Order: sequence, then C-alpha cells, then structure tokens
Amino acid sequence: MSVQTPPPRVLIPPTAPFTPEQQAWLNGFFAAILSAEGAPAPLSEAESAALARPDESAAPKVVLADNDSAPWHDPSMPIDERMGLSADKPIAPRLMSAMAQQDCGQCGYNCADYANAIFLKKEERLTLCAPGGKETARMLKQLAVELGEKPAMPSLAEHRSAAAPGRSRDNPAEATFLSRRRLNGEGSEKTTWHVEFDLTASGLDYVVGDSFGIFPKNHPALADQIVALLGANPQGLVRGKALRNVLIEDVSLGAPPDNLFQLMSYVLGGDRRAKARALASGEDPDGDAATLDVLAALRKFPGARPDAEAFIEALDPLQPRLYSISSSPKAAPGRVSLTVDAVRYRIGPRDRLGVASTFLGERVAPGEALKVYVQKAHRFGLPSDPNTSVIMIGPGTGVAPFRAFLQERQAIGATGANWLFFGHQRRRHDFFYESEFDAMRKGGSLTRLSLAWSRDGAEKFYVQDRMREVGPELWRWLAEGAHFYVCGDAKRMAKDVERAMVDIVSQWGARSTEEAVGFVAGLKKAGRYQADVY
Repeated sequence: MSVQTPPPRVLIPPTAPFTPEQQAWLNGFFAAILSAEGAPAPLSEAESAALARPDESAAPKVVLADNDSAPWHDPSMPIDERMGLSADKPIAPRLMSAMAQQDCGQCGYNCADYANAIFLKKEERLTLCAPGGKETARMLKQLAVELGEKPAMPSLAEHRSAAAPGRSRDNPAEATFLSRRRLNGEGSEKTTWHVEFDLTASGLDYVVGDSFGIFPKNHPALADQIVALLGANPQGLVRGKALRNVLIEDVSLGAPPDNLFQLMSYVLGGDRRAKARALASGEDPDGDAATLDVLAALRKFPGARPDAEAFIEALDPLQPRLYSISSSPKAAPGRVSLTVDAVRYRIGPRDRLGVASTFLGERVAPGEALKVYVQKAHRFGLPSDPNTSVIMIGPGTGVAPFRAFLQERQAIGATGANWLFFGHQRRRHDFFYESEFDAMRKGGSLTRLSLAWSRDGAEKFYVQDRMREVGPELWRWLAEGAHFYVCGDAKRMAKDVERAMVDIVSQWGARSTEEAVGFVAGLKKAGRYQADVY
C-alpha cells in the first residue's frame, strides 16, 4: 500500500518576490527535491531572508517549468510541435518542452524538474534524457546558450548531502543478480525474461510502483570491433583503465553524438570531412543518420582513426536503464524482480542488441554484483485506501508493476476489487505469469482478468479493443471510484488506451466527446488515472 502524501511544505517565504502561482510551484518543486535523499538541504534563515528581500536591481521574475500546466506534456507529440507550442515561453518551459515528456525518471528527475535544474544551473549534464535521445540533447544544447542571458534564482549557497547508496543514479549500491527465467514459450517471436536480484547486502528497499535502475555493460564483441577499427591497443590506458574496459563499462556505443562526427572531421579530408561536419550539425547527407551507432559511424568513414583518448572523450556516458519493478517487498522480502524484453533487431548486415536487456538476459552471471539504484515513483502508486478498486492496463512487459500491485494487495488483504487487462501476441506462447494470475483469480485477489491476443485471430486485437468491448462494466467501475492505471509504450499503446477511455466515458457515461476528455483529465488531476510509460 502506498504511503499517504504529506501536506505541502512551505519553503518559499510569502514575502518572496514571486506571484502566488510561482510561490505555490516553487514550494512544490523544492518540497519534491527535499523529499528525496541526496537533494539540497532546506534553506537556512539567511538564505530564506535573501529570497524574501526584494532586489531592485534584479532581473525580471523567474518562470519555471510546470508539469501540471504544460500543453506540450504529451509523449506522442513530435519535438518540433512541442517546441512550437513553447516558442513564446521563457527558457525553463522551453527546456522542458525539449524533453521526451514521459516523466520516466531515467534522468533522475521528472521532465519539469530536469528542465528547472538546468535553468537554475544546478545540472550541467544535457544528455540525460534517454527517451528523447539525440534530438533532445541537441535542442537542450541550443537552448542552454541562452542561459547566460537569463536570470537564475537569487544566489543561494549549495548544501548537498550525499545520497544514501542506491537512492540515486549518481550514487548506486550493489545488488546480487540471482536468476533469470524465460517467460515466453518456445514458439514465441519474443524473448522476455523474469529477472531477480538479492537486495540483502545493498540495504535497499522499495514500494510497489517504484523502478529499478541497472548500470549495464556493452557487449564485449562490440567493444572489440571498435578497438580493431581504431587500430588501438585494447589494453592501452584511457581514463586510468584499459581502453577495452572503458568501451564495455563507461561509454555509450549507441547513437553517435555530434561530438564524434566533429572529431572525425578533423582526421578526414575532402568530401568525407564535409559529410562528417554535416552529420555533426544535425544534417543527414546520406539518409542513414538514424541507423548509425558508434560502430556503424566508424565503418561509414573507413580509415578514420582518431586518437583513442579523444575518441572516448567524444562519446556520451553509458546511461543506466530503468525497469518497472514487478514484485512486492511484502511477497518477496529482500528481493526485487523485473520483467525484461530482450531487444534485438537487424539493420543491414548487423544484428543490433539492446544494451541492458541482453546484458540481463544473456551475459550477467548468477552471483555477480551489479550497480543499481531505486528510482522512486512519480505519481504512480496504489491508492492509500485498500478498499478502493483498481483497473490495470498492462500489455507485454507493461504487466510488470501490476504483478507487483496484485502481490501487494494480496499481502495486505486489500478488499478493493482488482481488474487486470493483459495482452500480447499469442496466448499459447506469450501469457506472462499465467499460473500466478490463475491462482490469484481462484483465490479471489484478482477479481477480473481481460485478455487480448494480437496474433491469434485474423485481425489484430489489442487491450484497447478489449476495453471497448467491456465498456459498460469498465464505466461502472470508474463511476464507483476505481483508480485506473496504464503501463507500457508511451507513443502508441498509452495514447490508444486513453482514446478508448474517452470513447467509453462518452458512450456509457452519456457525455459529449469534449466532456469525456475533460472527465479523463479530471481523473488524472485527481490521481485516479496514472501512467508508467516508456
């Protein structure tokens, strides 16, 4: 059961030079920061006084990004549309509109707080938005040029306490990898793993709805191919360790950053130099920029052999990956489990591998210690009242947090009804946790299970189709106060589910489409419609 939200903390003095709306937002912003270990300590009396004193020479009042009122907060909206909506806004909201708009926590913030941290010059890293990728990083770098011309908050002394190990991506703990088991049948087109870790020695705990951060390693064979193309010594020291180890453990070998193409332009000549410079500036001279990773970039310019140390410095850091936790600590004390799809796809003659998913599914060995951390959930958790009913939409690996929800509700004896929608390609091969859910149904802790199989029939059938099919009953649950949850793909599935919700509210709740949209928006604002999307 999730912990009840404490009342808002008043951290900004009423006499501070902000509007009431800005004061309210700033109180929420800093309260959220202070609720996490490792954040700045509360303001001292002197600092509060500094904020409270009007400064006649100060620049205009600051405007921070705000999750609640952001019209561009839609993960399915292309970045150019988001930037268009924010074009006339101050710099902080424009920084936010460049984000992927998923509030996934991958960067260690939510989207608004990451934007505000950059604006307030408390965060220098501009490449943390993993879902946004290169387009977000490029836009942030472009916008960051304006920061020198924009007012920051009044000068405050920095008081940062070190986060406890495992409570932040910047200070991970170690957990022991225990096991993996495949969740698909042998005939499946997918490879999905149930992965377990032992948290005993880490000192970590979590609540359902949280995510688990993993620091993966690149495939050694990929690192070896890059070393060979560089013509470098794999054991040569870079950053105080062997080049090969740096490539495996420290840097991203995915989408090549602009700095890499800029570096390559220095060692190339003629047309190839012009092409590398074009790629560095975001152009796509050959129409293949979206398919390039670091190895493909080196192969695109054969014979380009930049210095190994300069090459490493041109690459982005290897980012941790976040996975929704699929277990309840009440059901499995001292352990945490994840549900991981192994990502594999082919571009040209090469197979490409998901870094963390294939690392967890194939390369890490039982008993090995990995760097990990717990990412606290942002507006995603069970209702505080165990009598409240819940509806959960989780196709594919999106079922992960709902397995945790069901385990938690079963463990605490929650009396609220539980309705799970699950879907995948084929029932015979892709019914994750089937025996567990069957046992929960028989035991009464899973009230209703609705399934959708996209490849079993002549036409594709998805969870949103099943929702419409049972629309009257779903509307009745909502009308009686049920909370609604969705987990999975942000750009397609989650939007399709929301569209189905609007249709159901309109049809069975006797509302116009506009009124139904407003009803769903009201559910979100009240915390009764929550999403964990990626």
